[in-house]
Amino acid sequence: MKRLAAVLLAVLAVFTVVPMASASGHAELTNIRTGVHDNFERIVLDMNGLPGNYISRDTTGVTNCASGEPVPVNGVKVLDTMIYGAATYDENFDPTYTGPRNFVPQGLTNVKGVAITCDFEGTLGIAVGYDDPNSWHKVFTLTNPDRLVIDVYSF
Repeated sequence: MKRLAAVLLAVLAVFTVVPMASASGHAELTNIRTGVHDNFERIVLDMNGLPGNYISRDTTGVTNCASGEPVPVNGVKVLDTMIYGAATYDENFDPTYTGPRNFVPQGLTNVKGVAITCDFEGTLGIAVGYDDPNSWHKVFTLTNPDRLVIDVYSF
């Protein structure tokens, strides 16, 4: 009996520590927030679950992943982030994010635009346009609640 209880406790511990995506098998975007901090501006993607992986690159322009059409994003440079295992809808294809898909964040001085560039087959693309070409950026996830964070530094 003690051995069974120990095994069950170990299994429960694993499932409470590992962040899990929604029942749909992908993280669901629920909100996009922006904010100003000392030396950087932050874009927060609130999610139900965490994405499987993400990659970012600096570029001067972005396109829609499905159509190939250019997506206008304000700013001199663009940080293009592809998020794998994420979408703006749930397992029934009901929207979990109903906010703007391309907008100018209010109150920020360096970040000039945020746009969703991809939402196709569990791949979510987010473009962040900014004016300071010498900016640094950091992309990472946080839990409790789950979110993907994009920081754009300007010194």
